[in-house]
Amino acid sequence: MSTTRPCSPGDRGPEPSGASGTPGGAAPAAGAPDGGVATPTADPASPPVPSGGAQVRRLSFDDQSGVVPLARDFARQALYDWGWLPAATADRRAAAEDVLLVVSELVTNACLHADGPDLLTITCDRKVIRLEVTDRGDGQPSPRTPHRAGRPGGHGMFIVQRLCLDWGVLRTPDVAGKSVWAELGTPA
Repeated sequence: MSTTRPCSPGDRGPEPSGASGTPGGAAPAAGAPDGGVATPTADPASPPVPSGGAQVRRLSFDDQSGVVPLARDFARQALYDWGWLPAATADRRAAAEDVLLVVSELVTNACLHADGPDLLTITCDRKVIRLEVTDRGDGQPSPRTPHRAGRPGGHGMFIVQRLCLDWGVLRTPDVAGKSVWAELGTPA
């Protein structure tokens, strides 16, 4: 487990089959009508698609309320679009639920410890799904130690640490805030 890393892990092993979908970046519409889920649209300013065919979705939380359920719904829609849902097997269903739980934990932590999230970015390639929540907080997320399962609160980063291949914090010098990222393996 890493808590601070300047970039994501390097080699991720051999290419598994499945969990690809259509390549291309996407960003949410400015707002969601009637409090619904923001619909991803093509973003001409998005960086080019990596050679592995990674797919990217971005959700801005500007002027949004109910950001945790909004983030979960946004992530769930991406999983449907990428073929993770509806899940054909218990393993695929568990992998999708893990992604949704980690999204909830990262966004909730930004709400509790950093005055709320600014942006959720979800990137999926054939091997890894990367979740990244950007906020303006200056704190350093870490699992509470010792972890006490029977006590309320303090479980978020412990859950992230247990479910993810890796996670960390990215900071840009002279810029307020951070990006907390987590990576999970894609289902086989």
